Amino acid sequence: MPTYEYACSACGHEFEAVQSFSDAAITECPECKGEVRKVYSNVGVVFKGSGFYKTDSRSSTSTPKADTPKPATPAPKPAKSE
Repeated sequence: MPTYEYACSACGHEFEAVQSFSDAAITECPECKGEVRKVYSNVGVVFKGSGFYKTDSRSSTSTPKADTPKPATPAPKPAKSE
């Protein structure tokens, strides 16, 4: 079950509550009976294993880019006649 963090708007008390997804959100501070709000923060997610990066499925050599003009090769010089 997920752990939610709450903060009281009246007294500033911060606390965590383990609740099911189907449980109603807590609306009352356990200390002062004031109004509380959920505190949202970043969640750290770590993907382990292969296949999570776009470079994992490619070979070690890069593929040529489409629509990339190739450098022009100079025309061979005519042979000098003596």
